[in-house]
Amino acid sequence: MDAMHARLPADFWAVPYAGARFPGAKAVAERPGLAAGANCQLFAYAVLEHFGLAPAPLRSSELWDDTRTTVRVGAPEPLDLLLFNASDRAYGAHVGVWSGDDAVLHLCAEAGRPAVWSLADFAARPRYGVVLGAKRVTRRARRS
Repeated sequence: MDAMHARLPADFWAVPYAGARFPGAKAVAERPGLAAGANCQLFAYAVLEHFGLAPAPLRSSELWDDTRTTVRVGAPEPLDLLLFNASDRAYGAHVGVWSGDDAVLHLCAEAGRPAVWSLADFAARPRYGVVLGAKRVTRRARRS
């Protein structure tokens, strides 16, 4: 386990996959946090928030098009978001967090809980076979 993974609280590793819990969902507004589960985006954003970044609550296609709070990067660095899909469309893309050394932390229905996969692990699955690219969140969380 790399240093980034080791710095995540244990409860992050127990988050169940819940497809209906996405950024902007009524269920998330009514019960914030990860205890009731998350989809890939909600989980990835919570990881970034833990490390002091402030991602906007965007769905995958909005995230890919966003230029206000994120920038596209050619070579990902730890804490950059990676988007995967079965096609080259951002709509419905899967979102994970690059943690370096060919490792992507993510939450998906197949694994059920957070997992760390290599790019080859994603490529072996048709639904994640296309790496759309990486986005870097540029906003930092305000310190209180």
